[in-house]
Amino acid sequence: MSDPQSVSKPIASRHALRNVRAFRRTLLNWFARYGADYPWRKTRDPYAILVSEIMLQQTTIGSVIQNRRFERFLDTFPDLHSLADAPERDLLRAWEGLGYYNRIRNLQGAAQSILTEHEGVFPATPDGLESLPGVGRYTAGAVASFAFNYPAPIVDANVSRLLSRLFDWREQIQTSGSQTRLWSWAGQLLDCDQPRPFNSALMELGQTFCTPRSPACPRCPVRDFCLTREPEKLPRKRTRRAPVRVDEHVLFVQKRNGPVLLAQEEGTRRKGLWRLPERSHHQLSDFPLLGTRNYGITHHKVTMHIYRCSPSQLPPQEKKTTEKFHSSREIIDLPMPSPFRKALHSLLQA
Repeated sequence: MSDPQSVSKPIASRHALRNVRAFRRTLLNWFARYGADYPWRKTRDPYAILVSEIMLQQTTIGSVIQNRRFERFLDTFPDLHSLADAPERDLLRAWEGLGYYNRIRNLQGAAQSILTEHEGVFPATPDGLESLPGVGRYTAGAVASFAFNYPAPIVDANVSRLLSRLFDWREQIQTSGSQTRLWSWAGQLLDCDQPRPFNSALMELGQTFCTPRSPACPRCPVRDFCLTREPEKLPRKRTRRAPVRVDEHVLFVQKRNGPVLLAQEEGTRRKGLWRLPERSHHQLSDFPLLGTRNYGITHHKVTMHIYRCSPSQLPPQEKKTTEKFHSSREIIDLPMPSPFRKALHSLLQA
């Protein structure tokens, strides 16, 4: 029996490359009427656009839009100089909740590079932009096209999915051969006269119609150009590895006058951030359990077990890290991973 989603998929009557002008016109007309009004689309400032693109790496638009993260970051660091000169603690606090904290370090490195190596002039080409820390091929093309209207193709996850369906590409998209093909198609489709709106439209089409699950094929504005008959089976990707389950045993240690003991992260993933101090399960087995919390980080599903401990009973560290008591006022300004911020807020309110 045929898949109902495949039955509802319109049959292509035109080929996107052989009818490329019609494809571009159709896409741009749709975007002009229905394109979203994201805050980073209201500017051509390359600094603001770079901030938005780094923020959107491995982070959903919803997470960035929520609580006006993009606008608040620019209020704190409005230009290259303010970002380049900022203390790391302020950077991490401003980035809190977005994760992948090396991104903000790379963003600061890019600002410093522009000021010192490019005399404060923003590179306007993909090659120039790719010389900056943390800027790869996609981000370079995005900043070049959105800030300078430079005719650079872009291929992100949304565009990869859209192109694989548009051209019925059945190979795994993570291979170098598939990436070469996808970037070639993106370059051939690109409207070189209007790269800024075209690239925005291509990405948004993937976000709104050509979604990973249940794509809205019958309503898609470029349905007449889409070759696949089985959109739900594309793109083909390598099998995701199963998440690793991790138990984390942490302490809530509070002095009578209020300060709480926190530890500073030293690993590469969350370096510089503060969190509840960790000990082994064996060390904490006799302490009262206050509760558990679950959170995810990269390929890990973590269960955080929180124990109460008095300062006088604090078990010794198995691995030496910086641990200090902080007042509630100090905690507000400390950079902290979101799961620990939420846990600590609940513990202090209890």
